[in-house]
Amino acid sequence: MTDLAAYGGLFLAALVAATILPAQSEALLVGLLLGGEHPAVLLVLAASLGNVAGSAANWWLGRSLERFKGRRWFPVSAAGLARAQRWFGRFGLWSLLLAWVPVVGDPLTVVAGVLRVPFWRFLLLVALGKVGRYVLLAWASIGLG
Repeated sequence: MTDLAAYGGLFLAALVAATILPAQSEALLVGLLLGGEHPAVLLVLAASLGNVAGSAANWWLGRSLERFKGRRWFPVSAAGLARAQRWFGRFGLWSLLLAWVPVVGDPLTVVAGVLRVPFWRFLLLVALGKVGRYVLLAWASIGLG
């Protein structure tokens, strides 16, 4: 697999996985790590950048499209939005460290936009959680560290 296909494909998979669309980036990352053709640090970087970019898109959607949240086409279900708002209400900004958690994480990033969390705080906390998750996954897959 070429470098562009590996890193670009992983970036796109991670970006889509961080949006409301159903996707998985972890399996692709593990497969590429186990293939051994590409440096693990660059694979983790590509996955992390894509996943954080997808969450940033969610934040923007929440901030920009919040007035449409009752519409059928809104990217987060009412139940998902309510669940994420409860998490956010309970744990505050620190809940953004869990933006990688399945089911709750993606709506949580939309809620952060709806609640107008300052972007740089959002970005820092989301990036810490998501990069940490990929580093741990890489370590568990190939024994980094």
